[in-house]
Amino acid sequence: MPYLGLVTVVVRDYDEAIAFYVDALGFELREDTDLGGGKRWVVVAPPGSREAAVLLARAVTDGQEAAIGEQTGGRVGWFLNTEAFERDYARMRDAGVEFEQAPRDEPYGTVAVFRDLYGNRWDLIQLLGDRADGDGAG
Repeated sequence: MPYLGLVTVVVRDYDEAIAFYVDALGFELREDTDLGGGKRWVVVAPPGSREAAVLLARAVTDGQEAAIGEQTGGRVGWFLNTEAFERDYARMRDAGVEFEQAPRDEPYGTVAVFRDLYGNRWDLIQLLGDRADGDGAG
């Protein structure tokens, strides 16, 4: 069965994007290959993620540059699932991640919207039933 392998986030600078995704979000740097001419193939992913990962693609045209931070028109475009919401929220906040609001409980789980270093909106989300301890509380 096919699966979603990569999603692209257009970035201003490879190294600053790697630092944010690895240091602040806790992702792993899976690949950083020099393709020549200043272009790199940079892939990051949450630890243990087996399928979907993020391709960090440096903007090279005016149109791409204009899309940085606005790739989804101001909507939440990415969803970072966790089994330990409080732990990951605190770690990310302490690492300087900008959350738009305090965490809130929704019928589907616990969620807080944050922005990446360019302003793209993400959800940190723990779905009901996804607690590491298995009790389903959120």
